[in-house]
Amino acid sequence: MTGNAAIRSVDPGTPDPDLIEQAAAVIRSGQTVIYPTRCLYGLGADALNPDAVERVFRIKQRAPANPVSILVADRKMLAACAAEIPEAAEKIMQSFWPGGITLVLRADHMLPRGLTGGTGTIGIRMPAHPVARALVATVQRPITATSANISGQTGPRQIKTIPGTVTEAAGLVLDAGELEPGIGSTILDVTCAPPRILREGAVAASDLRSLMTLAD
Repeated sequence: MTGNAAIRSVDPGTPDPDLIEQAAAVIRSGQTVIYPTRCLYGLGADALNPDAVERVFRIKQRAPANPVSILVADRKMLAACAAEIPEAAEKIMQSFWPGGITLVLRADHMLPRGLTGGTGTIGIRMPAHPVARALVATVQRPITATSANISGQTGPRQIKTIPGTVTEAAGLVLDAGELEPGIGSTILDVTCAPPRILREGAVAASDLRSLMTLAD
């Protein structure tokens, strides 16, 4: 069931810029926005605002030691979030970004500690989905990339399946209808050499191995 948050329909292919600006303003204010990605609805907040990050953890009932990934709009935004960008990361970005691969990088010291779960690393992705990409570009700051659910529960493909406590806590909900089924992003740790696949998803391990040597 849904709560009392404002729900606005959004075209998943060509989102209305005015609606995206409205959602961006909500995020800039420190609140959260529920937004569509390729196959799941996400819970977005300003990833550089410690209070907003804490709000995401509280809404999701997420353990503090469980890190949250972020979305960036471009390389400049990436450089502000990562302490270093290894050569392996450069190869991946050139081949697969924007798209379904999350790179685990050493976190810049300016990122809220809550994002990293105390690990010192951060998962970063440049989204290909038009709504997610437009949203982070309009906010002009990285946003959180975590499912709009209670931690441990199934990620939602429809707004109506999002827990009421999650929608009630959001400042705005962008409803793109039922999302296509799919798998999450591949997670690749590029803080080690050779890089290591932490989770195989949208980008196949074979495609990565054709580009570089990976850890067993």
